[in-house]
Amino acid sequence: MNILISSTKKEPLFQQIMDQIKAQIFSGELKEGDALPSMRQLAKDLKVSVITTKRAYEELEKGGYLVSAVGKGTFVAGEDPEILKEWQISELEIQLENVLQKGKKLGLTKEDMIERIEIYYEEEL
Repeated sequence: MNILISSTKKEPLFQQIMDQIKAQIFSGELKEGDALPSMRQLAKDLKVSVITTKRAYEELEKGGYLVSAVGKGTFVAGEDPEILKEWQISELEIQLENVLQKGKKLGLTKEDMIERIEIYYEEEL
């Protein structure tokens, strides 16, 4: 598991850890049953507080991404592909909501936003 965090980003450290773990689950890099490092080990590796890694793991567990077993560790939860896709769509909708809020603050209309989406959608990424 490869996680890179930055103290210069706006997002809190625990959120950066969560986002990267989720991205690795979505991409298939982390699969059902894969063991994650202990909270202490991850904190040591990332040079952050154990409280930071604890919060990230707890939030991911609440969201159904991870399961913890006392004395055994923390593992990627097992989900079928449809549920995984729903998680990805939910994450996308959160990002879309943030983009729309920024667009409204800039005074862009719905049509302005749709036009931009259409342009980017047609581009090869």
